[in-house]
Parts: sequence; structure tokens; C-alpha cells
Amino acid sequence: MAVVIGIPRCADPQERRVAMVPDVVKKLRGLGAEIVIERGATAGAFLDEAAMGDVSFVDTTDEVLAAADVIWEVSNPDDARVAKLRKGTVVMGMLAPYASKERIDAYLDGDVTTFAMELLPRISRAQSMDILSSQGAAAGYQCVLIAAARAPKFFPMLTYAAGTIRPSRVLVIGAGVAGLQAIATAKRLGAIVEGYDVRPETREQIESLGAKFVDTGVSAAGSGGYARELTEEEKALQAEKLGKAIANSDVLITTAAVPGKRAPQIVTEAMVKGMKPGSIVVDMAAENGGNVFGTVAGKEVRVGGAHVVGPVNLPSRMPVHTSEMLAKNLLNFITPMIREGLLSLDWTDDVVAGTVLTHGGEVRHPMVRKVLGFPEPVASAPESPKE
Repeated sequence: MAVVIGIPRCADPQERRVAMVPDVVKKLRGLGAEIVIERGATAGAFLDEAAMGDVSFVDTTDEVLAAADVIWEVSNPDDARVAKLRKGTVVMGMLAPYASKERIDAYLDGDVTTFAMELLPRISRAQSMDILSSQGAAAGYQCVLIAAARAPKFFPMLTYAAGTIRPSRVLVIGAGVAGLQAIATAKRLGAIVEGYDVRPETREQIESLGAKFVDTGVSAAGSGGYARELTEEEKALQAEKLGKAIANSDVLITTAAVPGKRAPQIVTEAMVKGMKPGSIVVDMAAENGGNVFGTVAGKEVRVGGAHVVGPVNLPSRMPVHTSEMLAKNLLNFITPMIREGLLSLDWTDDVVAGTVLTHGGEVRHPMVRKVLGFPEPVASAPESPKE
């Protein structure tokens, strides 16, 4: 019997994305898979149900969970949904693996196999599956639009009858996918842009986009493409030089994150209060604690003369494209697993073994086990590669 992929409505009523689009339906059907979607799940992404193609629509989440072998989730499902998953169900998506030990316990109790796409190995073969990068690009783009909409100054240089208006100065902290997209977007809007990251290898990427690299003399190159935590001495040196760059900027955008940990607070109270009156700060890390002193997730606050914005779920603000990107990432992830219409998990595949969160009643990812305090697995298969 063909594998059935289920798309329930997102448990978060504010979420507008959906993990399926018509092009992906066609490709999955070509692989022999069947698709069942809960009515209303596509509405937030402006996808008409009639346009979805050869899929089955059902009226409730429970019907999706009962019919599907594989569930694609945009965000971490709630406890009520997890409790209703059938034994042996495979869940794939943005599952926030470090957010809740209790949620993972629920997966274990239900003997559910979960693939958290945030854990995807950072290897070349997995780039087309990288949901963090695709959704991060949207978030970085949105950060600049948020800043530009609130800025009391023009972004580009402007010449008018009485003279010339100087362009705004934008500083982007963090040069991952989101930060680089923010830099590129701010440049397109005509601002003078600087970029900073503790990983020295990002300098070339920042400069390739036409921005200036802020060199603090601190390097924090880590494993897996992420930065390591800084020592206290490194933090002090970073703060001194970064503070000057922040004080000179009209707009500050921060995008720094450390997997499995609270976002590092890079911008101190003194730094924010040292900014010019009317300056705009957009903290993309607000949902995870924030990079900036005073950030409140989902709120806009004043810190000194600066307007500090803590946006949440930025990719959901542009659901047409982010749904397409997310669905294609999941398609590329599952395609090698579908053989003659059936799901076959190859635990010798680094991508499969490196992304699995739970399987066989155990937590299979070593970093998640370490951070959340789960015991070492005792079952024979599979074990994720060490990070």
C-alpha cells in the first residue's frame, strides 16, 4: 500500500504557512505517494484547494492523523496532536528539538519516529533540504522591511531641489543565511551597510554583497557552520569595538543564534542607549531570548532613544513563497526514502541518521540528548553521527 503523507492544519492559529504546494503534490504522486490534507490548511498561504491537484481532503486533524503514515509539520505540534499520533507514525518538519523535554517524552511514549529538520547535517548534499536556510532567508528579508518601514530616515541617498540626503547606515550582526539576506536587501534599498560575525570566514561573504566587514579581532569559528560561545575576555573585546559600530548606525539588525541554547545577548544596554535618537533595532532572535538588551518577543519597545522591535515567526509573514520553499525542502528530504511508493528509511544514510530525533522509543540525536538530559540509546539502530 502506498505511503500516505498527511498535512494537518497548523496547531498555531497565527501560522499561515502550509507544508504542501501543487508542484510538490505532482512530484510526490509521481513517486507513488498519496496525500491527504485537512480542509483549511492551505488558506493562509492563499492556495485554493481546487488548485492542489490529486489529493484527498478531509474535515478534521484527527482524520489526517488516522490516514497518514507520514505527517509534515510547519511547526512543533501541540501535546493534544502528539497524543493522537498512531504508533509508528513518522513526523517531519520544524519540531523545535531543544524547546521541550516533555514534548519529546510524548513522542517516545507514542513510539513515534520524528525528523527535526533543524538537525539536518550541514553538508553539501543536504543543502536542497535545508529548511533553516530557506526560512532564514525570508526572515532576514523581512527584518530589513520592518526596519525601513519604521525608520525616520530614507534608506538610499536622495537628491532633491535643496540638496542631498545622506543614505542610512545599516549594521547587520550575524552573517548566516538570514544575516546575508538582510545585508543584500539593505543594499538593494540603497543603504550604507556593514556586517559583523564572530566567524572570520564570513568576511568574504559580507564583502561580496557590497558591505563593509566590522573587524573586532575576535574569532569564534565553531562546528557545523555555527559559532561557538565566546569567553568573557573575547566578549569584552567584541563589545568595545562593536559598540562603536552600533553607535554609528541608524539601523541595527541582529540574527545571531547558537543551536540548543538561548540566543546570545550581544548588544548591551549601554550599546543600545548609545545609539542616535530615532535609531531602529530589529532583533530576529527575539523568540529565543534576543540578541539585544530590552528586546521583548512580539513587542516594540523604547530603549533610550532607540526603537527596538522583537518580531516573531517572520517567515509566516510571506506564506506564499515560504510555503513553497518549505514544501520543496521536505520533498527533497523524503524523495530518497520513497521506493516504489513505499517509505524505506536507510539508517546508513548520513542525512537520515543525522536528522532523526526519536525512533524506537529513544532519543537518537546526541546533541539533543546532551542538552535535554536524555539517556544514551540502548537499541541497535539507528544512531546519529556525532557533531
